[in-house]
Amino acid sequence: MTKGMSRRGILKTGSVLGLGASLAAVTPAQALAEGSQRTKKGQYFWLNGDHHVHTLFSNDGKYRVVDHVRQAIRNGVDWLVLTDHGNVAHSQLSTDQIVPLIDEVRREFGDSILIYHGLEWNIPGAEHATVFVAPGRDDVAVLKEVESRWDARVKGTRDGTAANEALALDGIRFMADARAKGTVEDILMIPNHPSRQGIDSPHEIRAWIQAAPDVVIGMEGAPGHQAGGLPAPHAGDRARGLYDGAPGTFSFKGYPAESYRTWGGFDWMTATVGGVWDSLLAEGKLFSITATSDSHNVYLDTTTRGPGSNFDAKGRTDDPVYSGTVDLTENDFWPGYYSRTHVGAEKVSHTSVMQGLREGRVWVDHGCLIDSIDVTVSDQAKSVTLGGKLATKRGRKVTLTVSIAPASKPNFAGFIPELARVDVILGTVTGPVTDADTVQAPDTRVITQLPTKDLTLRSGILTWTQEIDTPAGHYYIRLRGTDGKKSQPGFLGADIDPAGPAMDEIGNADPWQDLWFYTNPIFVEVSN
Repeated sequence: MTKGMSRRGILKTGSVLGLGASLAAVTPAQALAEGSQRTKKGQYFWLNGDHHVHTLFSNDGKYRVVDHVRQAIRNGVDWLVLTDHGNVAHSQLSTDQIVPLIDEVRREFGDSILIYHGLEWNIPGAEHATVFVAPGRDDVAVLKEVESRWDARVKGTRDGTAANEALALDGIRFMADARAKGTVEDILMIPNHPSRQGIDSPHEIRAWIQAAPDVVIGMEGAPGHQAGGLPAPHAGDRARGLYDGAPGTFSFKGYPAESYRTWGGFDWMTATVGGVWDSLLAEGKLFSITATSDSHNVYLDTTTRGPGSNFDAKGRTDDPVYSGTVDLTENDFWPGYYSRTHVGAEKVSHTSVMQGLREGRVWVDHGCLIDSIDVTVSDQAKSVTLGGKLATKRGRKVTLTVSIAPASKPNFAGFIPELARVDVILGTVTGPVTDADTVQAPDTRVITQLPTKDLTLRSGILTWTQEIDTPAGHYYIRLRGTDGKKSQPGFLGADIDPAGPAMDEIGNADPWQDLWFYTNPIFVEVSN
């Protein structure tokens, strides 16, 4: 029945819950009951989503649109972006076929889930990126134009040359122009798995942001394919995120060998305190991170790709069919099953979620490590939350306040995660860099590590407040938390990060035994 594991053994682990061939219909009436509870906390609804999901309109995907939507709803997903790969067959055949299917699930599920049409764009000279639009009159036309004019697979512009890097900027400026002119109500670009091949150089990332800061608003801080590191006979000899490569011809020479691996399931750019992400934040740039499923083919599923599929001829693979076997070899989870991106939105709407991403009201977690987190930084006059900017006077007391709801029910592996520690990370804002290929922020470090037992538990909520020893100039604060099962000194040394995530081992990295959450920063501007 399985490759190396009995059905009894799988069921004993609990890992099969919510997975596999269970694609029976979810009715709109059931959807919100089975999904997240949309309770407004303060000004915002905190909506769980995924911006990186592939259907059978990807050459390497197999699921129908409705399959992903049903599973996402079961897993508490409030917003979902369908991002099939750009390529010649997709540009010529796929988009027109998927549009009516997206319209159909939008009608069927209504407000139960916000569904976006997107594209996994092959960036000229670089990696992949999610590009997605708010629904509207010309949304599909804009995506089609991005793909036909600037997709690296369509145009043959993948090599990391200066000319191809310039083409990427042309495409990004087109997106910004479409938004400015109102051709689309909104559009975002989020680079995916930025360290996987080492071809997203720091100067490219900075150039993308500079070209369209309201469009290029963040990066995938934790890649999908999180089952990839499971030991054999499960996924086998792959890695979490499928980060098991090495430098290639066009890889940025300044990236170390360790950057080609995930660290606690997160991209090296995000996981390294004082690393690439912090070097962008230290410039004063608000740059969000996300966590996605990159779901193509799901671990423990019992369906197989439609037999005889010919993507190049049809622009799609044939509908999946029941196989009768549990597949241990795949690398993916369903949307919302393991990776979650939580966005603070003023309304439950497509544009509000996109604006929440743009404004940085974002925190991410793996394995349902915590139920929720509320973070504010305040002085005597006002307070701000994630993504915000507090303007304060020198000499005023600045206080960090955190409230965390611990996990209250079993996750999809069948256990209730336990938060072991929360870390506070502070970095000074030093302004624009002189070298666009800067990869470090030397003034960023962990300033506090708080074991959960040292936090105050009141009415089921973990809380604490901390007065910040304000640096001389502007700074930012971000948080990180862990189940404490795997840790090591940070990549840049124990004096910067005494106990950060460990580098994931190829073929031996159970994602359920190494859970983390990360928040976006809050900036503090200090004046005399």
